[in-house]
Amino acid sequence: MTPAQRAMERLRAWPDLTVCKAGCGTGQALRSARDEVVHFHSGRDVDLHLTRRAIQRFRYDLSASTAIQLVPGSNWVTVHLDCDTDVDLLLTLVSVALKAHQSIPLPSPVPTATGCNFHRVTVLPRDPVTEH
Repeated sequence: MTPAQRAMERLRAWPDLTVCKAGCGTGQALRSARDEVVHFHSGRDVDLHLTRRAIQRFRYDLSASTAIQLVPGSNWVTVHLDCDTDVDLLLTLVSVALKAHQSIPLPSPVPTATGCNFHRVTVLPRDPVTEH
């Protein structure tokens, strides 16, 4: 099972998320009642809609992680899942994203269906790791 499949399996159990087709057209997504929150593009690459405000708030912490790729001007971050720690990081960030989306007035001022980072990010592999 790939890291993204493990993450999807764990997130499917969350009551605030439902599975749907990714609005960008590639892969599956999880959405809240308000917005698409997570796009699973491959077995290791996931785009997470954190919102601009959340990205600004946690910018330094996000930038310090080798699993996170930031795209200037995007409300999404790309998470590269190499190990269980990366999956745990994604789950934590999904919690942050859900809280961030609750603070956005309806309807969302920024369209999220096509705004993910797919095809805007090149993720380079990190040092080889062994999966547990």
